[in-house]
Amino acid sequence: MSPARNSPEASTSQSLSVWTARALIVDDDSHIRELLCDYLRGFGILASSARDGREMRDRLAGAPFDIVVLDLMLPGEDGLSLCRWLRSESDLPVLMLTARGEPADRIIGLELGADDYMAKPFEPRELVARIQSILRRIRHEPAGPAPAGTGRQRRDVRFGSWLLNGVQRQLQSRNGLVVPLSNAEFRLLWAFLERPGQVLSREQLLDVARGRAIEAFDRSIDILVSRLRQKLEEDPRSPRLIKTIRGEGYLFDARVSE
Repeated sequence: MSPARNSPEASTSQSLSVWTARALIVDDDSHIRELLCDYLRGFGILASSARDGREMRDRLAGAPFDIVVLDLMLPGEDGLSLCRWLRSESDLPVLMLTARGEPADRIIGLELGADDYMAKPFEPRELVARIQSILRRIRHEPAGPAPAGTGRQRRDVRFGSWLLNGVQRQLQSRNGLVVPLSNAEFRLLWAFLERPGQVLSREQLLDVARGRAIEAFDRSIDILVSRLRQKLEEDPRSPRLIKTIRGEGYLFDARVSE
């Protein structure tokens, strides 16, 4: 990785008088932290850094951030553990960044709630593009699903034994159990709620859940569906709400109401 500090693109963005986003870079390599922070600032992204989980928590407690760029290999708590903690505490977007590019590592990262995954070495400009794509999707999302054809947003949506709060992005069971959702999980569930009883292909779901600007690998939607099933289904191995239609995609089999 060798960011061009004085590239024409960066020079243009450096003239911005207002920061467009705040990013937290969590990596134990001080050289990478410095280069990324410098490069992102050239594109209007105010970047801070942390070298481990303890510093990450300190930074998050001290200032608001829009996204966390999280390395997998860290001293003490590794990136997967920290991603799990972030998902349990907030819906802050997470982009995993690591030298380990094995499919199993990517699958685990996405299963834990990461919004995207990049393997080192990488092009800094691609990192900027992926950060911008994640933030653009999140900022342009409505607060919650709307009934087809009405144009009106829903705050609460009921299906099966669940209530989805579209503002807080939380699931609540009939007995009051609250289940937080990651951004990708919320978008996927939203897509199902808008089209109950319809077979949706993996490509259609990918458009909603991750965005075509990101080259997601083949199993990313299957992983997201598996995560939703773990949260929604009484028996995820025999799902009744999210059904697999072999060779076609998935079908959401539930009555949806306000």
